Amino acid sequence: MDRERILMGVVGRPHGVRGLVRVHSYAAVPEDLTAYGALTDEHGQVWSLRWRGDGIAELRDAAGQPLSGRDAAQAMVNRRLYVARTSLPEPDQDEFYFTDLIGMDVRAQGTDAPLGRVLVVHDYGAGVSLELGGQGHAPLILPFTRACFPVVDVAAGRIEAVLPDEIEVQGDLSDKGEVEVSATGGAS
Repeated sequence: MDRERILMGVVGRPHGVRGLVRVHSYAAVPEDLTAYGALTDEHGQVWSLRWRGDGIAELRDAAGQPLSGRDAAQAMVNRRLYVARTSLPEPDQDEFYFTDLIGMDVRAQGTDAPLGRVLVVHDYGAGVSLELGGQGHAPLILPFTRACFPVVDVAAGRIEAVLPDEIEVQGDLSDKGEVEVSATGGAS
């Protein structure tokens, strides 16, 4: 896994016919995506970005040329945009980048029994969840909350999990609704 680059955005669908695209920024403040310097994609191409509206951006290649039109913008859909890790601030003591969790071993709190490795960090808008699994471990998806993961120590390479008895989702489950995920019970 490439730990030198951090995924900070994804190109969405085209906007209009002049080569503009929607960009889904993973920065705490979406507009800050432009503050971290050059962006690179999974193919190693270098891009710069200029916001043109709420979530709408103009992408320019390394030569400074914008996307030529809607077809060029369509070819960029789902392109991942990365920044150099050195361009980002160091996380505070109780913070980390999700990419640092991928591949870490997870153990059950109290018993130290292995539960697997972090395979994927999911964020579909209803809260972050971690998918655990790996050699000899059944796949398991847990909400990434303090109730389920009371210890996340990236420096020590340690994640401890409490398996909940129940996972409850509350709120409006419609397309634009807000939900809250909580875990209850479990060994503590």
